Amino acid sequence: MGINRLPLSAFMQLSRHHPVLDVRSPSEFQHAHIPAAISFPLFTDEERKVVGTAYKQESKQTAIKWGLRFFGTRMADMVEEAEKIIALHREKNNSNENKILVHCWRGGMRSAGVAWLLDLYGLEVYTLIGGYKTYRNWVLQQFMQPYHFRMLGGCTGSGKTQLIQLLQQQGTAAIDLEGIASHKGSAFGNLGMPPQPSQEMFENLLATELHTYSPSDSAAPAIWLEDESKRIGNINIPGPIFAQMRSSELYFLEIPFEERLQHIIRDYGVFSQDLLIATIARIQKRLGGLETKLAIQHLRDNQLADCFRILLTYYDKYYLSSLHNLRPATAADIIPVPLEKVDVENNYRELLSAVKS
Repeated sequence: MGINRLPLSAFMQLSRHHPVLDVRSPSEFQHAHIPAAISFPLFTDEERKVVGTAYKQESKQTAIKWGLRFFGTRMADMVEEAEKIIALHREKNNSNENKILVHCWRGGMRSAGVAWLLDLYGLEVYTLIGGYKTYRNWVLQQFMQPYHFRMLGGCTGSGKTQLIQLLQQQGTAAIDLEGIASHKGSAFGNLGMPPQPSQEMFENLLATELHTYSPSDSAAPAIWLEDESKRIGNINIPGPIFAQMRSSELYFLEIPFEERLQHIIRDYGVFSQDLLIATIARIQKRLGGLETKLAIQHLRDNQLADCFRILLTYYDKYYLSSLHNLRPATAADIIPVPLEKVDVENNYRELLSAVKS
């Protein structure tokens, strides 16, 4: 049937409709991968090390022989696994196509070997010229593009993330940075969240979403983002994107302190006392010894409101300081959006009214 080698643009276009097999080792895939890809390793991590060592210390031919020893024992299993992936895809999409996409790190021997096998079996196979390395170059290029961002700001407890998610649900261009980073931004941001992705995987996910709203399109919409610090947990927002965020128009949700306090209590009061105490202890240097001691004591006395009032006061001061100090003099306006409470549905309507006015 013949193997089709595609440049990245054509490969990604086809990947929207057909399975993508990442034949790199499990650890390579786990670290980061093309978001749509399925792990389909040619070698285990240990086998990859053996092959790589043979290539560097002996010769290409020796490495190939080792690779064939490992590959040969699992050819039938790989064909059967590919059959299952194709079958699931056909069922899900109500189609009878047998197209499948394959890539490795550089578009070299690993993807060529798996593509040969699947082509031999009768599947319609496409490989990525340059492999995952080419994809990563594309990811980094996305961060250099000019975007029209609309920033959603507001002190802690304003319900910004929920509002971003509602914008997405309503079909408005919006990216949930905290959702991609699996972290809510503060010292408490990992509570109730899955493990964070690697920095590289975060970048892959972010680039994919940004590309949805291509800035090269004159009709590209403004993209809503939550006003974040450069660092979200262990993740850093790429520098060029963060610079654009800080310069963009910002809609600031003005919600009374006590309303935000109750919202914070609802969000974080469900976690165990020990977990909350450990989290407060981590910010002791910034919070101050006395305030830390008081917050923990209030928590032990089951006085959640008093505990979170101390924390919210600290985060308000920190956020407002960074808001004004980190925005360049040439930044677009900060538009206040006065609100009575954390009511996502109502605040969504008020936000849209503020944009129109």
